[in-house]
Amino acid sequence: MSYFDKNEIKDIKEFKTEYEIEYEIILNSSFKVLRGCPKCGRKRLFVNTRKFRVNANGGRLDIWLIYQCEDCRHSLNLAVYERQKVSAIPKKEYQRFLDNDEQLAGQYGRDLQLFRKNRAEIDLEGVDYGFAKLRESGKHHNGEQILLTIHNPCQLKIRPEKQLAAVLGRTRSQIKNMLDKNEIELVQEQLQVLSVRINACDYQLE
Repeated sequence: MSYFDKNEIKDIKEFKTEYEIEYEIILNSSFKVLRGCPKCGRKRLFVNTRKFRVNANGGRLDIWLIYQCEDCRHSLNLAVYERQKVSAIPKKEYQRFLDNDEQLAGQYGRDLQLFRKNRAEIDLEGVDYGFAKLRESGKHHNGEQILLTIHNPCQLKIRPEKQLAAVLGRTRSQIKNMLDKNEIELVQEQLQVLSVRINACDYQLE
């Protein structure tokens, strides 16, 4: 059990600060899928080929995002649309499916709902992610504390200590030491959001 499990979490709505900084955890690449491969005869990783398969039948469309086994290239189709009316899909998006638009394929490859809909097991250990600053707001004064919030829209299971270490440029042991010294105070911890109060000197303002 970590520090975050043992301490009381305050309601973020009750906390007011003059200076707030927000980050978001972003995916650098598509999710990989763990699936039994018929050719390999065991569970393997399947990767996004950045290509779509489009099938039209009687005014209805089936559109799949094609994944393939990393080793033997056996294909796995993830349903984007099933038995959908042609008129229900925006023309520009439909053309992008036909053109195998790589940006669109990458977008769907990072869409958690697509994998849930297809009951596809994501390789959570191998997720390639990073941190992007969203915004800074309020007025900063020397010596004050800052409300630091990290959003996790894809609900990746990353320990709070690891998130803070990445954003603050510290090691996990340093973060734990800061927690022990009450230099970091937990405000809110949920799967989709982590908020802490830190001393301004512990965050390098740009």
